[in-house]
Amino acid sequence: MTSAQHAARSPWTRGPVTLHTGDALRILTTMPDASVDCIVTSPPYWGLRDYGTGHWTGGQTDCAHDGAPSLAAARRADQQRRCPTCDAVWGDQQHGLETTLAEYLHRLVTVFGEAKRVLHPTGTLWLNLGDCYATGETGRADAPRRYPQLNEHQTARRDRRLPQRSGLVSKNLLGVPWRTALALQADGWMLRNAIVWAKNAMPESVRDRLSTSYEMIFLLVRGPRYFFDLDAIRIPAKGTPAPRRRNTPRSGAPSGECRAKYASAEPAVFVGKPHGAAMLPGHRHDTVHPKGKNPGSIWPMSTRPLKEAHFAAFPVDLPLRCIAAGSRPGGTVLDVFSGAATTGLAALQLGRRYVGIELNPEYDRLARSRLAAYLHGAEADDGRP
Repeated sequence: MTSAQHAARSPWTRGPVTLHTGDALRILTTMPDASVDCIVTSPPYWGLRDYGTGHWTGGQTDCAHDGAPSLAAARRADQQRRCPTCDAVWGDQQHGLETTLAEYLHRLVTVFGEAKRVLHPTGTLWLNLGDCYATGETGRADAPRRYPQLNEHQTARRDRRLPQRSGLVSKNLLGVPWRTALALQADGWMLRNAIVWAKNAMPESVRDRLSTSYEMIFLLVRGPRYFFDLDAIRIPAKGTPAPRRRNTPRSGAPSGECRAKYASAEPAVFVGKPHGAAMLPGHRHDTVHPKGKNPGSIWPMSTRPLKEAHFAAFPVDLPLRCIAAGSRPGGTVLDVFSGAATTGLAALQLGRRYVGIELNPEYDRLARSRLAAYLHGAEADDGRP
């Protein structure tokens, strides 16, 4: 891909949707302060995939660059990859292929530092990340298979990729999600929740450990006061008995008649706290919220693979819950690594505006197609042309 093909494009705008194509950090710097209410995003995982966004800049357009050193060799020598024939320079702004884990974390902290400025002071950030394992010098060992299939081109890129260096003995679980969350916390974010997304595990050809069946979602905010609508994501209670009132005197033991009555009756079913004011004699057991229970920090949600080219999309159920709880109706939702715009579809379903940023032009085209189809369907439902 040439530098001309990779040049920044004008934003794609359709009604409540704005999509930017380009580097996340660069585009974030152009956005106004406090202009979004909620961020839901999933950055590329470290060392997992090459998205094919690299390109040559400068030099001669007809040069094949055959004599240029590999990207791995250039990084080992701490130099730019430069063509010796035409002096073109190789550039790649994608996240996930950094030489070291420390570099990966530093770049994410920098991006989300700028995102914090763009986020409203009462806004929320929901960050989804998966983990990976340390590798030796022959490539990334024992990696969870998030992407079910790689074509020939992608496999070649993976095999040419620089072996990732973490400083740990091969086969160590790196804890990348938690390292990222703690790095963001050190940079001024407030970490409010660590959520386990329990998903259907992909098959893994491993024999000395368990298959990976979860990913992490972190809720981070700018300060102690932020918008959070728990009622919007409560889970309706199933089969909860109606509150029962026991006509027991407030002081002293029940009378003989009262004891006989309760001895012959079915045992009372208590829902809620087993102590405190909710259990005092004569009080109604009303600790269950009428709108349902708090969903807690373990979210069972099955993956929903796309038929299109983007294999990394999370299920729409995930951003639906994050957006419903973490943004006001009519607010603006941002995805810094938009991909196929699943977050955008969730935002539109909930009546929010959407801003997406995506480096890969192919995924940007896929996002436009999906969002345009949804907007067209919504207009048809409203009876508009």
